[in-house]
Amino acid sequence: MTTVLLFHHALGQTTWFLAFAEELREAGHTVHAPDLYDGKTFGDIDEGVANAKQVGFGEIIRRGSAAAKELPADIVYAGFSLGGLPAQSLAQTRPGARGAILFHAAMPTSEFESSWPEGVPLQIHMMDRDPWAEEDLPVAEALVEEVEGAELFLYPGSGHLFADSSLDDFDEQAAELLKERTLAFLHRVG
Repeated sequence: MTTVLLFHHALGQTTWFLAFAEELREAGHTVHAPDLYDGKTFGDIDEGVANAKQVGFGEIIRRGSAAAKELPADIVYAGFSLGGLPAQSLAQTRPGARGAILFHAAMPTSEFESSWPEGVPLQIHMMDRDPWAEEDLPVAEALVEEVEGAELFLYPGSGHLFADSSLDDFDEQAAELLKERTLAFLHRVG
């Protein structure tokens, strides 16, 4: 199966995030889910984003890169929202990536001073009316045009962290579809 380096969203390593990582493990994948927040978790997205800004987005990416150092290069990088920053950075800049999954996030490839690596599959998931993704959605659409074979899955709704069952944004149907598509992607690239 596949080795995955999975990065949490702005709320930190919540119980839901750790359970999602465990579900991927139960499907046969090796999942590493590092803590980018030194043990802090938040119950509100605004508080989590404020913490991320205080830590610094560059530092979040650096911590993600540090977590990858001891792992093989041919892995899948995945991240929820804020965690999409280190996931996309590593997929673009660390040679040998097996693939990338960006949940609720997408950055222009220029953010990481390199183009998307040839042959590295990409999957992106977000809701079509997510106010947090107003900038990310056009970027995701551009990535799908730029990256051969990239997939963008848009779910109806306005929730941001819609896969997280502990939050008001949770959408059970969309979350189940996200998980199914994620597992299919991991099986395909594994």
